[in-house]
Amino acid sequence: MSKMKAALVEAPNSEFKITEVSKPVAGSGQILVRIKAAALNPLDMKIRAGEAAHARHPLPAILGIDMAGTVEAVGPGVTGFQAGDEVYGMTGGVGGLQGSLAEYAAVDADLVAPKPRNLSMRQAAALPLIAITAWEGLEERTQVKVGQKVLVIGGGGGVGHIAVQMAVAAGAEVYAVDGGSKAEYIKSIGATPIDYAKETVEDYVISHTGGKGFDIVYDTIGGKGLDAAFQAVAKFGHVVTSLGWGTHSLAPLSFKGATYSGVFTLAPLLTGEDRAHHGEILKQVASRVEAGSLIPNLDPHQFSLDDVADAYRLMENRQAAGKVIVSI
Repeated sequence: MSKMKAALVEAPNSEFKITEVSKPVAGSGQILVRIKAAALNPLDMKIRAGEAAHARHPLPAILGIDMAGTVEAVGPGVTGFQAGDEVYGMTGGVGGLQGSLAEYAAVDADLVAPKPRNLSMRQAAALPLIAITAWEGLEERTQVKVGQKVLVIGGGGGVGHIAVQMAVAAGAEVYAVDGGSKAEYIKSIGATPIDYAKETVEDYVISHTGGKGFDIVYDTIGGKGLDAAFQAVAKFGHVVTSLGWGTHSLAPLSFKGATYSGVFTLAPLLTGEDRAHHGEILKQVASRVEAGSLIPNLDPHQFSLDDVADAYRLMENRQAAGKVIVSI
């Protein structure tokens, strides 16, 4: 077969075109993956709308950053993978790299890892971008540890719910800011929920830390979320964000001698540098998943490539109750 089925976006805000395109071939350092499931991310919506210049993914294009599937073929120079292996990774959909809303993709072998054995393809596809982002923020930028008070802003969302679970597993005392509708879920993954509509930053800093602030604050929403993080962090604490692109006053941070880190998970895909680091993170994430300390929250709706437009509408209308997955 020299053709494959794919969902193509031809122009900003255009409808998905389900069509046949050339099936890729694994080049040097690549593996050809038969994609079984693809996850949607908020960034995908921005790319489709032509509003994500930082992702550098010109249209027409096949979208989709995350995938899980089976290795179909191995290109020259690849070791560690063979046909039939089940893998997952954050492999395209930005920087002009083919995305995962297609039957096959030829991807850099450094970007993938063996799929967690106890997860379905749908569950595994949900993890790469959010798990790598959470890992780089907590495990690498802050080295979260036992006894610390950790606040996750947007703790019921994609990156947020993974960051919460990682901090809980590290032995931290974890709090999560989100809407009241997510309170029970947040409790179920081991954190104390904070309803942003009912408590101001000053309120929850006083009620949960006695006014001292949180040792680590992970902002996953940007904008007002990052401003709140600067206010909520403790003296000599650390703020990390995955969406630190706006203009913000550093005064609240500086007055407390606190530090700041940003996470830009797309960088290896866009630059070609440090891609193997993503694969290594996903190996460690798989170990956490298999040990039972980490599990993705999936929206229950079932979508196929033919109704990918419905999957996007669910996200656009803010009706998703977890990660939205398209089965291929």
